[in-house]
Amino acid sequence: MEKYFDINYLWTALPQLLPYLWITLFVAALAVIFGSLLGLIIAVFKLSKNKFLSFLANSYITIMRCTPSIVLLFLVYYGIPAFSERFFGIYLQDVHTGVFVVITFSLQFAAMMAEVIRSAYLSIDKGQYEAAVSVGLTPFQSYARIIFPQAVVVALPNFGNGLISVLQEGALAYTIGFIDIVGKANLIIANNYNTHALEIYIALAVFYWVLSVAIAKIFGKLEKVFSKGQRTLKTS
Repeated sequence: MEKYFDINYLWTALPQLLPYLWITLFVAALAVIFGSLLGLIIAVFKLSKNKFLSFLANSYITIMRCTPSIVLLFLVYYGIPAFSERFFGIYLQDVHTGVFVVITFSLQFAAMMAEVIRSAYLSIDKGQYEAAVSVGLTPFQSYARIIFPQAVVVALPNFGNGLISVLQEGALAYTIGFIDIVGKANLIIANNYNTHALEIYIALAVFYWVLSVAIAKIFGKLEKVFSKGQRTLKTS
């Protein structure tokens, strides 16, 4: 009779899943990079005095917040090829599913980052910018040397939380056939005729636990380092 739980399956699953970890990390990294760039643009729009740009930014953020990750993934996966074929006559059937995964979570991460960037910017006393300009710094130098370093300290915790969220939400990518670490776990379970799924998912969870704790620790240390430097500047 088959055991309900066999720890040997857990140990054998770990090395099978490990080679696919880099795919998960690579996709998350791309989503964070593109999402941060788009989020910066959206934050600028939201902070703009132009009502139309502010409306666009608020609408985008609201739509992303109200759309479940898996629904957004399906909208991107099925919607972009359909839209491209209908209006431009371009067929995207051969495009790798990873592209749609990156697009999906970049869009989602951008909405979160827009709010993080906006909040970090608004937390800085605007008098510092005026003082920097008054002593001869250009607007760009004032933002780069005075505003940006302080805003980074404020944004770091939420940025780290966002990175963890991207990793976790990315687990949904297997639903469109993308083979990352979660997709591989499901293939292993299927090859085992759906037996010992618990052991495989525990092995999978271990990777996410380690990654999440590592990211939280790294950003916690970065926050302390930057905060210490900021306090040093204030007291000098």
